[in-house]
Amino acid sequence: MIFDTHAHYDDEQFNEDRDALLCSMQEGGVGTIVNAGSDVASWEDVRTLTAKYAFVYGAAGVHPDDVGELNEENFARLKEILREEKIVAVGEIGLDYYWDNESHELQKLWFIRQLELARELGMPVIIHSRDAAADTLEIMKEYARGLQGVIHCFSYSVEMAREYVKMGYYIGVGGVVTFKNSRKLKEVVEEIPLESLLLETDCPYLAPVPNRGKRNSSLNLVYVAKQIAELKQVSYEEVVEQTEKNARRLYNIL
Repeated sequence: MIFDTHAHYDDEQFNEDRDALLCSMQEGGVGTIVNAGSDVASWEDVRTLTAKYAFVYGAAGVHPDDVGELNEENFARLKEILREEKIVAVGEIGLDYYWDNESHELQKLWFIRQLELARELGMPVIIHSRDAAADTLEIMKEYARGLQGVIHCFSYSVEMAREYVKMGYYIGVGGVVTFKNSRKLKEVVEEIPLESLLLETDCPYLAPVPNRGKRNSSLNLVYVAKQIAELKQVSYEEVVEQTEKNARRLYNIL
């Protein structure tokens, strides 16, 4: 079944129908979801979701746009939450120079601290990187070698994708791969082995064609998997089966 490796069902856009939507997942072919925390407030929501739904697992971390919320007290709390049974990754963490909500130095500081925490706890990482290719790769090479993880919502070149795969990282592919103007990501999917790709939504954002511009959900991953199958000239079933296997290996959900 489909494994959505990166969702945000704690987002307020799901407040009206969250339970009904999540209860429809199995029937829609979605077997497992990892809900990624992105700020301090989200951690409790993630814990609530993982407690309520057997097929939902969680990740906890602070997105680069929100690292100003972090201090030693919150960081200690993060460490405790990451020890919980259904919290399977540190994330999402990284660098974002597109919005520039926080200074680059502060982003780098907390990115490195969270990578070090993942190493201490033996956990995989979910990496967010937007308009920060060189700095992200530099930090990853210095502080993230030997860790497992995924470069979420990958938006860089084939060459950079190969660098991350060589380091043992997965490439996260979502709705953008279905967009007409996504030639670069399509090339990445064509060139990178299926054994190194993961399905993700980043919902409620980045819905694929034919639902582009609408609220996204894990049910839309059928369109992403079909696009990957077409690009790689393999069956839809093979894409779903291999990406689920990849995700279970990454998050140690057996």
